[in-house]
Amino acid sequence: MNAAIDDLLSPLVAFRRDIHAHPELGFEERRTAAIIADKLREIGLEVHEGVGRTGVVGVLRNGTSGRSIGLRADMDALSIQEQTNLPYASRTDGVFHGCGHDGHLAMLLGAAQHLERTRNFDGTVNFFFQPAEEGLGGARVMVEEGLFERFPCDRVFALHNWPDLPAGTIATRPGPIMGAADKFEIVLTGKGGHAALPHGTPDALLAASALVGQLNTIVSRAIPAVSSAVLSVTQLHGGNAHNVIPASVSIIGTVRTFDPAIQDLIETRLREMAQGTALSFGVAAQVDYERYYPATINDEEAAAEALEIAATVGTALRAPEPAFTSEDFSFMLQACKGAYIWLGQARGPGSPALHNPGYDFNDDVLETGLRLHVALAEKLLPA
Repeated sequence: MNAAIDDLLSPLVAFRRDIHAHPELGFEERRTAAIIADKLREIGLEVHEGVGRTGVVGVLRNGTSGRSIGLRADMDALSIQEQTNLPYASRTDGVFHGCGHDGHLAMLLGAAQHLERTRNFDGTVNFFFQPAEEGLGGARVMVEEGLFERFPCDRVFALHNWPDLPAGTIATRPGPIMGAADKFEIVLTGKGGHAALPHGTPDALLAASALVGQLNTIVSRAIPAVSSAVLSVTQLHGGNAHNVIPASVSIIGTVRTFDPAIQDLIETRLREMAQGTALSFGVAAQVDYERYYPATINDEEAAAEALEIAATVGTALRAPEPAFTSEDFSFMLQACKGAYIWLGQARGPGSPALHNPGYDFNDDVLETGLRLHVALAEKLLPA
């Protein structure tokens, strides 16, 4: 198979770097989607555009089997200023492919090219080019618009580069692999007043300071030690003058969990703490708590299949633990059995992490990712 894909790799590198130079944010991937749709048509696939607003689906059928799988790649970039000085660096100020979605697109496009050419499978392969993974829930939108009703799948898989693993290593695990992502904002409101007369002013800033400390006790004191969770306060806003006690202060942060029961417990305790602090300081509290991505939970059988197939491509590892980062592929896994897979891409010690301004996708692993996509199709849809 290596010889059969050698001629694909150089054009895929060029494609990946062009996408990198022209990044687009979630639900704005019009150039990216148009290029993908055109290339899928050139390959000879059935193409559907505007799936989930800016998403693209390519369909490849072969043989007579009614079996089908879905392979997904995400398309959007991040609101980050790139700092790589690469010749193909982002040409859009403040927008950057800092999570490797450009590489994911190239690997899936290459797999479509190879599978159309060799047709060593019996069934249907659906190629999902998904928009808006970075916090906007593009996968949820695609599912809500009937993705799996229009393009049924027995299994669905997604591949994401992973700088924590050596280049070419493939890892996944049954059950949770990525965390649920919640975000919260607590607004504490007093009435504001002169800093020299605090006795007449309910102090929202002092209340917020106390509440931040209390929130950081939830995981250590309310969550069982055998469970895993993260609560981080990431923003504190209030006041604009040195001699004025602000009328209101906002506390913003995130919660990451794997177990819905733990997720419920944290939200309940957070709300109770906010109201209790407000009462003790004589201020009012308003809590906005949003669960925007559920935990990414792999189907046990699909994960086992993915590991077995990955071992035919390269080094395959059962991931020992999930990551607290989140993924909207979780919505696809709620609607269809499947697995989320990590592809190592570390060049060595000190390789920039995902969402780092100095990050770049490692083109050396394009072949491994392409081969894994192809192997999933060929092994699960045997000719």
